[in-house]
Amino acid sequence: MASPASPIPLSRSEAYEESQNVGINPSDNATIAEVIRRRYGRRDVLRGLLAGTAVAGLGGTGLSVALPASDAQAQVASRFTFTEISHGVDRTHHVAPGYDADILIRWGDAVMADAPNFDPQHQTAAAQMKQFGYNNDFIGYLPLPFGSQSADRGLLFINHEYTSEEVMFPGIGRQEAKDKLFKDMTRPLVEIEMAAHGASIIEIQKNADGKWAVVNGSRYARRIDAGTTAMELTGPAAGHARLRTKADPTGRSVIGMLNNCAGGMTPWGTVLTAEENFHGYFWGKLDAGHSEARNHKRYEVPGNWYNWGQHFDRFDIAKEPNEANRFGWLVEIDPYDLQSVPKKRTALGRCKHEGAAVVVNGDGRVVLYSGDDERFEYVYRFVSAGRYNASDRRTNSGLLDEGTLSVAKYNADGSVDWLPLIFGQGPLTAANGFNSQADVMIETRRAADLLGATKMDRPEDIEANPATGKVYVMLTNNTRRKDDQRDATNTRAANEWGQVLEMIPPGGDHAAPRASWSLLVQGGNPADAKTGAKFHPSTTRNGWFACPDNAAVDPQGRLWITTDQGEAWQKASGTADGVWALETEGPNRGLGKMFFRVPVGAEMCGPCFTPDGRTLFVAVQHPATDGGEGFTRSGKGSTFEDPATRWPDFQPAMPPRPSVVVITKRDGGIIGS
Repeated sequence: MASPASPIPLSRSEAYEESQNVGINPSDNATIAEVIRRRYGRRDVLRGLLAGTAVAGLGGTGLSVALPASDAQAQVASRFTFTEISHGVDRTHHVAPGYDADILIRWGDAVMADAPNFDPQHQTAAAQMKQFGYNNDFIGYLPLPFGSQSADRGLLFINHEYTSEEVMFPGIGRQEAKDKLFKDMTRPLVEIEMAAHGASIIEIQKNADGKWAVVNGSRYARRIDAGTTAMELTGPAAGHARLRTKADPTGRSVIGMLNNCAGGMTPWGTVLTAEENFHGYFWGKLDAGHSEARNHKRYEVPGNWYNWGQHFDRFDIAKEPNEANRFGWLVEIDPYDLQSVPKKRTALGRCKHEGAAVVVNGDGRVVLYSGDDERFEYVYRFVSAGRYNASDRRTNSGLLDEGTLSVAKYNADGSVDWLPLIFGQGPLTAANGFNSQADVMIETRRAADLLGATKMDRPEDIEANPATGKVYVMLTNNTRRKDDQRDATNTRAANEWGQVLEMIPPGGDHAAPRASWSLLVQGGNPADAKTGAKFHPSTTRNGWFACPDNAAVDPQGRLWITTDQGEAWQKASGTADGVWALETEGPNRGLGKMFFRVPVGAEMCGPCFTPDGRTLFVAVQHPATDGGEGFTRSGKGSTFEDPATRWPDFQPAMPPRPSVVVITKRDGGIIGS
């Protein structure tokens, strides 16, 4: 059990809601709500500014505004020609008519050739390390062979964010009440959890019947986990004293990655996976006078979501105060090379990363956009010092170790200033506790505070559109906004529904010090005035959504949005999460259409297209767990024995299983067309 010095752990849901709803950003920097309020006045809203249908430049400023939709414009045909499905919630998934949505791989299915059959009643860590992990999130498709545009054979990289003991293990129940102290969680169960984290790499191939299947015994098959996989720390913080531990006195080698959420792909064929809520894996108590106390507080360490620290000293901050500094990074992994060591790129900063949109700029430098997924946190951009070499893959391996990380400041005139986080410049000096660039990267949040970055409404995934050069930021929600912050334009004191923000680099230069921004849509039900939702006026009662989370741009340059409302889906929208197609250009700008819906309690993640646009992969995460009380026999939260759904197997002996779903059009055509 926990030592007397260890705090009583909060429930995972309580801890998450506490961190997400309250936020711990202590700065008085402007929030995005304040900036939006200053930019968009009442007259603009009445003119339909936010729900507009075109973008026009303002003089020579490079700023942009959306123009209002007319009745004639509303008649223009959408580029998305599928028949949308309806809002709703039940125990299974749904896809637009004329499409198939097939289960590709489930938690517990074989990844390695010698993996045993999944036996939920007798799980072991050894088996889980060879089987598909839990709560699949980001998906990346890599064509085979490397360098091709193959759309019928490739690798899938899928990361695994976290575990839900109550529906994973028989007889355990919810391990989240404050007075239980994880009483049922033994070391063997913890080891299974650690093995279920990380990532899976599988080879897939389209068969003669047009259906996708996992290639058994592939030489590329690989499991990456939180308990055994060695990773290398690279960049300016690698080797720093604040990254050294008893197990790693060099500060350059760390075991595993935690809470991997969204990610991104590089043009040289590697994957970037984002360590998000890493704080939840630590427990213990650090003396208030410890040199890491301020740093840990800014990142909410310890989060007390798991009892891993009871069995492994490295997750107890009282025993290993530096271990938490070794998480919260973007991790680069090469799925084509089985022997490659995953690399935590410290030049990209440390935060609760979500997303990694990579762009090759016109001058050859690599630009990467990422969000820090917490209320009142920031949007970041990295610009490499070196240039991408399309003809020599190996020369690109260090591009993400040297460059400039900046944080976004959004201005009321529609501009975005990128503020460099460089040691020795401005407030980032010894006077404020920064003694090197390593310190700036380890304490990225505090450095951004001091620069005056704009506090955002949970910046999650960020995606760049290669067809237009625009960059889309998913701002999921922010229920912390107070009543006295409301005005004619910001009627959403508690923003439960989120919005999608669009950034436009001047002349397509993603490395420029300034860009422009506008709002694409504001989530919520447009028929309910109190939501303050803004969509195209032709959006149907099923085309609007709440809480945008992940996004993908298809090969045709069209934007697709997935949502995550959490346990509050009944309040936010009353419908399950899913996939929406969203128009971004021309007269239909801001028009949404619902394409796919998850089963009750699940979240929609990981949208990813094949190069020909004829296959869409999506990740259905944590089915049954979020807000499923109305679907269980007991009327309480889901457990292994009494889940809200047994998707996707619907077998009495099988628990709900997070799964990757592959969507194809029955006529073999392009998704959405």
